[in-house]
Amino acid sequence: MRWRLFKDRAATVLLWTFMAMAILILLGIIAFLTERGWKALSWEFLTQPPRDSMTKGGIATPIVGTLQLVAVSMAFAFPIGVATAIYLVEYARETAFTQALRLAVRCLAGVPSVVYGLFGLSLFVISLKFGPCLLSAGLTLGCLALPLIVGASEAALRAVPQDYRDASFALGATRWQTIRRVVFPAAFPSILTGVILSVGRVAGETAPIIFTGAAFYAPRYATSLFMEVMALPYHVYILATAGTRISETRSIQYGTVLVLLMLVLGVTLVGVIWRARIRMRALR
Repeated sequence: MRWRLFKDRAATVLLWTFMAMAILILLGIIAFLTERGWKALSWEFLTQPPRDSMTKGGIATPIVGTLQLVAVSMAFAFPIGVATAIYLVEYARETAFTQALRLAVRCLAGVPSVVYGLFGLSLFVISLKFGPCLLSAGLTLGCLALPLIVGASEAALRAVPQDYRDASFALGATRWQTIRRVVFPAAFPSILTGVILSVGRVAGETAPIIFTGAAFYAPRYATSLFMEVMALPYHVYILATAGTRISETRSIQYGTVLVLLMLVLGVTLVGVIWRARIRMRALR
């Protein structure tokens, strides 16, 4: 008994230690970026486009471009990902095909992002003749987010108790009515978690958009799906590696990274609050 108690306490201490280390590392990264980037933050920095070979001005164009890329990618990945998960959980039988499909989805989640970039270049830019533009980059990022949304949605739908379905069928509802009015609302908060994680990854990716639609410099916002856009991660990459005066733009680089971090954390916070409100409403 004492040996089991010792192992239980040792495991608890170990897990708390690892959790504290992860939090400290995260706080250290945020403190490092904040200390070097907060001086660049100003109203002009957030609302003005870059100028003078991107050594002055702000980052309004990359901010808007990043939001546009996230919107296009989620508009593509969310309905397809959720529909795929509904098919796998509610309609598909356990056959070799469905098992192979699940394995393919899990494998796609681990594919390097640069491979998605080359795929997007081949399919959207060249084969479909979209050219390097917002649509090509957004669809490529959507393909990257698709496995994450399918996996999270499938897990969320499987977590809904079977009793919910049986009760709905007993009341005379069809399978689709049960999915639409019982299963999906119960699983939606967990699905939203997967979408939030996907948004964070999509907003910070650089490699896929380099080949498909990110511009080195764009003088104005994209008003069409077939225009190139600037994006925050690619803007940082350019300033740090290919800018004309790299040392002079160091504060802009850290400021841009800090804004990107705040953008991702802000989207995550909004998603968490939305998910909490949905759960609270469901419990009433």
